[in-house]
Amino acid sequence: MPKSTITFVCTDCGGESLRWSGQCPHCQAWNTLQEFQVRKAPGSRSRRSQPLTGATPTPLTDLEIDAAPRRALAWGELNRVLGGGIVPGSLVLVGGEPGVGKSTLLMHAAQQVAGGGGKVLYASGEESPQQIHMRAKRLGAIQSGILLFAENDLDAICEAIRSEAPQLAIVDSIQTVTDAGFEGSAGSVTQVRESAGRLMRLAKEIGVPIFLVGHVTKDGAIAGPRVLEHIVDTVLYLEGDRRQELRVLRAMKNRFGSAEEIGVFAMGEGGLEEVPDPSSALLSQANTTSPGTAIVAALEGTRPLLIEIQSLVSKTDNAMVRRTANGVDVNRLHMLLAVLEKRAELTLGRSDVFVNVAGGIRITEPAADLGLALSIVSNVRNRPLPDGLVVIGELGLAGEVRRVGQLERRLTEAARHGLVRALIPAGLKAGRPSGLEVIEVRTLADAISAAFSSPIPSGAFIEEAEVSVS
Repeated sequence: MPKSTITFVCTDCGGESLRWSGQCPHCQAWNTLQEFQVRKAPGSRSRRSQPLTGATPTPLTDLEIDAAPRRALAWGELNRVLGGGIVPGSLVLVGGEPGVGKSTLLMHAAQQVAGGGGKVLYASGEESPQQIHMRAKRLGAIQSGILLFAENDLDAICEAIRSEAPQLAIVDSIQTVTDAGFEGSAGSVTQVRESAGRLMRLAKEIGVPIFLVGHVTKDGAIAGPRVLEHIVDTVLYLEGDRRQELRVLRAMKNRFGSAEEIGVFAMGEGGLEEVPDPSSALLSQANTTSPGTAIVAALEGTRPLLIEIQSLVSKTDNAMVRRTANGVDVNRLHMLLAVLEKRAELTLGRSDVFVNVAGGIRITEPAADLGLALSIVSNVRNRPLPDGLVVIGELGLAGEVRRVGQLERRLTEAARHGLVRALIPAGLKAGRPSGLEVIEVRTLADAISAAFSSPIPSGAFIEEAEVSVS
């Protein structure tokens, strides 16, 4: 009889415990321990305990990094997120909301590899070969070098990868793969962890890059134990609303490059298309003459992006006011509203505040604080910000405008897209592009005075706004 072991695994951090408790002893998360029984099939131990072929200790000075060069794809946006291309022997996890375009993105990648003379093995446990063929036909990705394999048994998938030795293997998805050597249904903690571990060892052994598709939970995290993200080399997350055109591929983890790069794509009838100049796409429909609209320069990895932020402030008679933020952290919005009330004497306690980042982009850095604050002031005063203005700066709790990094890159991007004026933190030494008027500000009051035509001291614009409204 095969031996069995009962253990408890945390779905958040992947930590194991011998007994169940309400709180995980490793990450202190509540109600995340799940019981599962590991039962090894006869002979499974010897199969999994085999060392990697040719794995011998090697001096660091004797290794040649050019022995396995990256495979560059036709899309520069995808190469940017991967760190320059696909690394042989790497294990990449691609996650995202249902219907956002994960399988479409990987089919485009398969087409580009096969179009360059490579072989791709596409293993799907969710769709039949006919369904995959229909998608490939719609995307114009019919290539003889793409091999379809409808299978969810891990042994069969690993054997197919070994025998075919493709230049790229895709498993769609890891939650549908099962290992006969372990108990549990597809998608369970045991199956996901052990399947990813075997695929990782296979990728390192034979040097075949493997891309895994991962489902997400209702909270937006990749489903399965958190140890899954630790096993893989790269974690890519495809973001975007299915009702919008733009999609953002964000690197959450990357052992072969920067973990802060993003790639921007547009979803159309013919599938995804890369957007090499995201700022132009994001600003193409910007309406800067409307009150409550501001343009900020955010930095994603090494790439500056010009993004439109919109805000709407509406007075309400309800006892509970609403604070809604799309594309920015709602806690950051609460902090900025408190700063505006305290330092600019703005009364927002009886108003609903809505903030939206155009294009479905998510801003994660504080350099957009000042632009968001000025957009709220613009909406309260019902006066638009000047045309061609870009706002850059972090806002502190004392109302001071703090410095941000890579300012010269941001200013250059603003000048390249025809903006003529920039509000930046004072004291930063950066190049001044030609045609761009740079105005340095130290406080929120200075920024408000500089952003509008008439000088306004801190708090004075409130009375002026109330008079104009009345």
